Amino acid sequence: MKPFRKPTRDRQDSARENRHVRSLGPEPDAVPARDEDDIWELLSATPVPLVLILDCIQDVHNLGAILRTADGAGVTAVVAPKDKAASITETVRRVSTGAADWMPFFQVTNLARFMEKLKEAGIWIVGTTDKCDKSLYQIDLKGPIALVMGAEGKGMRRLTEENCDFLCKLPMAGKVECLNVSVATGVCLYEAVRQRLMP
Repeated sequence: MKPFRKPTRDRQDSARENRHVRSLGPEPDAVPARDEDDIWELLSATPVPLVLILDCIQDVHNLGAILRTADGAGVTAVVAPKDKAASITETVRRVSTGAADWMPFFQVTNLARFMEKLKEAGIWIVGTTDKCDKSLYQIDLKGPIALVMGAEGKGMRRLTEENCDFLCKLPMAGKVECLNVSVATGVCLYEAVRQRLMP
C-alpha cells in the first residue's frame, strides 16, 4: 500500500478555487431582489431573526441550493451584495425547487454598512472561515443571529470578516480543506435549528 502523499500547494489551491463553479454573471431573466429598506420591517416583526448573509456567492446553482435550504431551516431573510454576486434567475428558481419565489432575498449596495446596521438592531453576526480555532459547535446560535458564508474559493472578504462579532469553522477530518458553500451553509443553518429546538 502506497503511503499517503500530501498534496502540493498547487493542488490544494485548485481544490479551494473549485474550478467546477459556473459563474454565469447576469442572466436576461434575472429578477430584482426585494427593496433593501424593507428588510428592517421584516426583522422587527420577527422575535428571534435568523439572517443568512452570502458574501459574493457567484454560482447560480449554489445560490439555488442555498435558498432551498434556507427556506427549510426557517431563515428570516437572505442578503447578498448587489455587485459580484448571483441574482435570482430561472436556473436559481429551478435548483431551489421554487424556494426562490418566496424566500425573502435582498441585495444591498454596501454589505459592510448593512452589517453595522444589523448590529445596531441587536443582531449578532457569526462569520464562517477556516482561519480560526473555534468550531461551529462552540458558538451560541439561539439568539438573533446573522450567519455569514463566504464566496466560493476565496471565502469572506476582509471587510466582511472584520464586521463579524464571532468567527467559526466547520471541523474537517479528511484531506480536503473545505466543503462546497451550499453544503457548508446547510450544516451551519441546521446547527442553528438544532440549538433553537433545544429546551
